[in-house]
Amino acid sequence: MATTYNPYENVLKVMDEAVELGGLSTDTYEMIRNPQRELKVYLPIRMDNGAIKVFEGYRVQHSNIRGPFKGGIRFHQNTDLNEVKALATWMSLKCAVVNIPYGGAKGGITVDPNKLSKNELMRLTRRYTFAIESIIGPDKDIPAPDVNTNAQTMAWVLDTYSMLNGKPCPGVCTGKPLELGGSKGRPSATGRGVVISTKLILAEHEKVLSGSRIAIQGFGNVGANTARIAYHRGAVIVALSDVSGAIRCEKGLDADAISKFIEDGHVLAEYNQEGVEHISNQELLLTDCDVLIPAALENQITSENAKELKCRFIVEAANGPTTAEADEILKERGIILIPDIFANSGGVVVSYFEWVQNIQTLTWSREQINEMLEDILTNAFSEMKKVVDEKKCSWRMAAYIVALSRLIKANEVKGLFP
Repeated sequence: MATTYNPYENVLKVMDEAVELGGLSTDTYEMIRNPQRELKVYLPIRMDNGAIKVFEGYRVQHSNIRGPFKGGIRFHQNTDLNEVKALATWMSLKCAVVNIPYGGAKGGITVDPNKLSKNELMRLTRRYTFAIESIIGPDKDIPAPDVNTNAQTMAWVLDTYSMLNGKPCPGVCTGKPLELGGSKGRPSATGRGVVISTKLILAEHEKVLSGSRIAIQGFGNVGANTARIAYHRGAVIVALSDVSGAIRCEKGLDADAISKFIEDGHVLAEYNQEGVEHISNQELLLTDCDVLIPAALENQITSENAKELKCRFIVEAANGPTTAEADEILKERGIILIPDIFANSGGVVVSYFEWVQNIQTLTWSREQINEMLEDILTNAFSEMKKVVDEKKCSWRMAAYIVALSRLIKANEVKGLFP
């Protein structure tokens, strides 16, 4: 009988291994192994038909040892506490590996947003913000968009929080519309970071992005921006997928044309051009390519399909797309994997830039932001490379060792109260 995948147990397993391999303090590690706070809220809202429906929401705050809690809010029908705990933990590790002054948090509501109207989503977002208002704030916990949430969602969070506090509070969340203090470059930041990560690992193996064959699972914000940016840098996008299915083309897909097709209200299952083959999401993962980029949800690369992958590199744009069992198989097969806590950190790095701009009432150009993002990721990659060389370990293990050593050292300096 197949075991149920638990993302929180998965992240703890990797953390435990990293602490042992890195020779890190186990006493201090115990202080960050579990979240500092787990909040569950019930959210009654009036639906458009007049009925009242109650939704479950969560906010998990993992660690604020290196700075305020930071993490997105997702709306998904399968969201539960274990998932949110795992995501909050990954956020702490993500902020630490790229060395920005945040801790990790995550929020979620168990809801299928496609079944709610825009007004119902607005009421749900405002009710959720009201429920968590006392534990968030510009110097406490700063939410951002995640799965099925966006700049409009953050505008509602900002407005609700600001009204409750009697003043404008632009720093309470990031990923906002530009008109409300959002940052240039933020919508594409996670995808840009994925492309930078891909470029760095290819260069490490004396390869270049231009001409590399890339398959991307998922065509939401992250997948679409990854595809467009990589396409403009000369990569050959051989396969793409969304919730409707996947498409593949040996000669390469036009990421700009497909983005426009999706923006016009279509899905990939409806896309028909010469040379385009319609396949399943699972078949996309088995595409013969240089780089596979899972940019959908957790638990996509498993012990069942890891043995059949035909890629040389995997760059995790999604959070937790690879199970621990699959990780072992990939290592045995020599497939090089760049982990989620580094590969998709572009979003939180540019969220940090947005927060700094809000606090200091500054506005930076897109060029400045993109340049600073590349510098931060390049420096973080160099730190990981040192650990890979020293410990002869995987890139995932190196990223965890770098992140955990920073968290543990911060805890050691702080000490224990009382």
